[in-house]
Parts: sequence; C-alpha cells; structure tokens
Amino acid sequence: MGHRVVTGVQQPRPIQLILPLVLLVILLAAVWAESQDYYKLLGVSREAMTREIRQAFKKLALTMHPDKTPGDPSAHEKFLQVNRAYEVLKDEDLRKKYDKYGEKGLDEQQQGGRYESWNYYRYDFGIYDDDDEIITLDSGDFDSAVNSGEIWFINFYFPRCSHCHQLAPTWREFAKEMDGVIRIGAVNCGDNNHLCRRKGINSYPSLFIYRAEQKPEKFNGERSKDSLVHFSMQFITTTVTQLWQGNVFNEIESAFSLGLGLLITFCFDTGDCLEPRTRQKVAGMLDGLVKVGWMNCTSEEQLCGSFQVTSGATIFFPPGSSLDQQGSVLWLNTLDSKEIYNQVINHLPDLQLLTSDNFQSKLAHHRWLVSFTFRDRSPATIEYKKLQAFLRNDHIQVSRVDCIADSELCKSLYIDKPCVAVFKGLGINDFEIHHGKDVLYNIVGFARDSVHAHVTTLRPDNFPSDRKEPWLVDFFAPWCPPCRALLPELRKASIQLSGRMKFGTLDCTIHHNLCSMYNIQAYPTTVLFNGSSVHEYEGQHSADGILEFIQDLVHPSVVVLDPSSFTERVKDGLEGSIWLVDFYAPWCGPCQVLIPEWRRMARLLSGQILVGSVDCQRFQSFCQSQNVRAYPEIRLYPGKSRKPDHYIVAGRRI
Repeated sequence: MGHRVVTGVQQPRPIQLILPLVLLVILLAAVWAESQDYYKLLGVSREAMTREIRQAFKKLALTMHPDKTPGDPSAHEKFLQVNRAYEVLKDEDLRKKYDKYGEKGLDEQQQGGRYESWNYYRYDFGIYDDDDEIITLDSGDFDSAVNSGEIWFINFYFPRCSHCHQLAPTWREFAKEMDGVIRIGAVNCGDNNHLCRRKGINSYPSLFIYRAEQKPEKFNGERSKDSLVHFSMQFITTTVTQLWQGNVFNEIESAFSLGLGLLITFCFDTGDCLEPRTRQKVAGMLDGLVKVGWMNCTSEEQLCGSFQVTSGATIFFPPGSSLDQQGSVLWLNTLDSKEIYNQVINHLPDLQLLTSDNFQSKLAHHRWLVSFTFRDRSPATIEYKKLQAFLRNDHIQVSRVDCIADSELCKSLYIDKPCVAVFKGLGINDFEIHHGKDVLYNIVGFARDSVHAHVTTLRPDNFPSDRKEPWLVDFFAPWCPPCRALLPELRKASIQLSGRMKFGTLDCTIHHNLCSMYNIQAYPTTVLFNGSSVHEYEGQHSADGILEFIQDLVHPSVVVLDPSSFTERVKDGLEGSIWLVDFYAPWCGPCQVLIPEWRRMARLLSGQILVGSVDCQRFQSFCQSQNVRAYPEIRLYPGKSRKPDHYIVAGRRI
C-alpha cells in the first residue's frame, strides 16, 4: 500500500504550485487489510484516560514483549498490534480519527512498525503513572491546569534521561510532603514533544513553578527534597497572622464578616502547636476559605486562657461560631497539615442549596456553577467547597442541587447522574454541563471558559429544529475522548463568532431519538444548520478548523463539480486554466481526513489553480467512465491538455 503517481503526457507547468499538493497528499490515510478493536487489545474502555491507557499498555509490554517470549515465533507480530493500538490511542488526533473512521482513517505512515526494548518499558516508561500525588499532564489538559489558580510545580522529563531517573525517588518524596499544599505534576516530553518545545524546555529534567497569569519560575537549586520544599514554600504567600490582645477580636470579626472561618494555633514553650512551615502550608491549602493565625501563649497567657486553652492546641472557628456554643468549634488533635485540612474542609458549611422553589429566580440574573448530587457524595464533591474561593473574582456563585429531594427539577434538565453545570445568568435554559475530569483544576478552567463562551447544552425542548438562525450543533457522547477534546474548542470558536452563530451540544447517550432523527452514526458529529441547508463539519477538532469551515461555507474555495460542470469547466474550460480535482466518496475515511487540507490548499492556491471535487458515490457511473478506481484520487488537468497529467491515489486499488 502507498501513494502512487503515474505520469502521463508531460506539459510545461508551474512546478512550485504542485509541490504544496504533494506535501498535502501524504496526509491521506490508507486502508488497513484487517480491522481490530484497539481498546480490546489494550483491555481498556472507550472512555479511558491517557494515564489508564499507558498503564494498561505497560502491563502488556512487560508480559508480551518478544524479549520475554523468545520461543514464540508470533510474538513480534502480536506485540506490533498492541504497540500500534497504544500509539494510536495515546495520541488525541489519531484517537479521534480511529474512533470515527476505524483503522481506515489512520495514516499508513504511522503503522507502529517499531517498538522499544523490554528494559525501556520496565524502567523508563510511565515513570510517575503509579504515583497518586503526582499528576501526569499532557497537551490536552496542561493549560487548564496551570491557569486554574492553584500553584503547580511541574517536572518536565524525558524517559531516557538518566538525571530524570535519579530525581524520580526524590520527586516522589517531595510530592508526598507537599500533597494538598500545591499541585505536583509531571510532563513526559517524549510523548508531548510539541508541548515541551512550546514551553521552552530544552534540557531534562526541567522543574518549573506555575501560577495563573504569572511568569513560570525555574528551579535551579540542589535536587534534594528539602531544597524543593524550601523553593516551593516561598510561593505560598497567604498571610499567617500573629494574634494578640490588640488584634485577635478584630481578626475574628473580619473573617466572619467575609464568610470565612479562622484557625488559631496556640503555642506554649512545651510545644504541641503548629510549627511555622506547617502553619504556612495550612494557610495555603485553605486560602480563600479560612484565615490562619497563631498566638504566643507564653506572652499572652491570660488571653489564651480566655479561649479555654492551657496548653498547646489548635482550634478551628467556623463563621459565626463561638466557644460558648457547644460543638460549634473544632478542636484539632493533630499537627499534620493534610489531616488538619481534611478535618477543616469537612467541618466547613456545605455549598448553598438550591431547590425548585428558588432555582429559577436565583439563576435569572447571576452566573452560577451548580453541583447536581445523588445520594452518597464522593470525596471530590467535598473539595467543591474550594470552588467558592477560586471563582470569587470571576463573579461566579457556587451552589448545589439535591436530585433525590428535587428529582423533578433534575429530570426537567435531563440530569440523571452527578454532574457540574455552569448557568450563565440568562435563565435556566442557558447552561453547559461539564464533561471533563472531576478534579478541581479542570472544573475551575471549565467554569471560567464557559461563562464567557456561547455554548448551550441542548435538550428536546430547546433544540433548534426551526433553524431560524444558524446553529452549529455538536452531537457527542460523554465517554468519547475526542468529543471531550472538541468541547473547549467549540467554546473558543463561539466567542469568535458571537452574534453571528449559535453553538449547542447534544448528548446522544441521553437523547437517542434526536440523534437518530439526524442520522448520527459516529461521535463527535458536528453539523451546521443554516435554514434549509445542512453541512457536516469534517475538519480538525480545533477552533481554527471550525472558523475555517464557516469561512469556506461563506466563501467556498473548492468548486463542487457534477458531470455537467466537470465537462463544461474542466474538460472544455478556458485554455490555460489549471484544475486539481479530488474524486472521493463520503463513506471513505481517508477522503474525510483529506477534506480540511484540500480546502486549505484551495485557499492557498486561489487565483493560480482551480480546485474542485466530485462525489463518486452520487455520480458513480461518471467516475467509472473517468476510470476512477480508488478513493480519494486526485488529478491534475494542465492548461493546454485536458487529459489528466497526474494521478495520485491514496491507499490500494479497490
């Protein structure tokens, strides 16, 4: 299989115009002889995250690698299949093509013919995948993570780098020490080369602190745990106040007036209070929810006594609490920052509860992030209390709805499982459901993007069936990774096209009938409804690709040809005009992969070469008469001769 060029009658031609075509044609996908389910090969579900895919592949690599099975003559071919599956599913773009078109949609140049040694998979592959405290980031979630408002310390490494492996045990110890205080991340620059180049990474390991809207800070010190902790602690700038008779009651009143709690550690010479570094850690972990202070009870003995403290102690005062109210304050019997955080966060008041009685009025004029819960709440939903602090400056209020107590309300929104949604201040119909990872940094990024974007979660009662205005509708399934990757790109495009086009998403796992009505057979399928015209988007899953698609509909760059117009414009057209024509079939995966590149090329060559396309499914007999035997087939019709000069065929003859 491969690309074939057959040269016919030679005519003088502007070779510089043909070179871009040759470069673009190598992007065409080939047809594989056999079809395999890559997810089953790796033993993962179709909604598996990249980390799960890496972990599954590593397990298979350690048992199936030919180095471990030298007596099996088929070991090489078996492992090639597994390696191919991993190479496709780990790559967001290839996975998208595979999910939509199967193996036919994949580039024959990327058939996984090479793999690494067993030692590589055992010692170099997925260094931090088994470490819960270390979050492995990739190009798909890096930006949303570092811009979430949390502090990130990220280790950019390369699998074959010896210094990276030497650092790994220390990085793990450091991550356990700082877990919950800041986010500890890792980026594999072998798998994310483009991301690392974009971030200016040119040596390994490179360690950087990231804070939202601030320049990254590189760590250049000794790679010891103490040095890493000391470096990272300087970025936790939350104030820890020393309390005394002259300010303690003002501090309490100030915190309570802001709806914040106050945590005080009382220190005697005998110890048993939080040491300075732990205070700072706790202050950073609870920033925006709780103020932290300490009191020197050696010099403020009487004041400490008024708080019923006679020895080292740490007390949390929730908003409005008092020592006189039994059970209203929390006495903490630990000096560990993580344990203190967990006890305090559980003791904080829950998110504001919205009910069917106040839901509509509350959402009419303000932006809200709403957590819809069912029965038992996961540990992640306890963390949602921190969302109030992260989203306060974005003027996004945070609340929850109990879908057991208010089942009719949730049913009316077609919500039947726990989720988070952003309501944009325009009533209950203008909202968007979060389909990303259920982690704080991902939800924060989603909320900030969603309130500024113009994407609406669609339901039968607000689906634009009358199409009075142009709508771009994304039919998707939440379990589909390419679908989830497309959603933030839709938000970006909706901002660019605000006022000119509306954007909506329809979950086909819930609204089966609507999706069937529009003959949706693959996810994601993105369709532009413009009056009676319907156009399916087949370009790159990016905001730029969507914008190019819209632009091309307004000002078409590719001429759609039928037998009559082909004869009139191409075969019998003006002398000197040069045509490039793509003969394709809508069912052909490689043809669909070519479409956006074909349009882009047509715009680049506008005014120099005429670019057209012929639908060979619709005009089958015509294509047969032109001796078209494979799809896509691209032909160049030079200016002086109407015989095609070049045939360029992707894939095998069919």
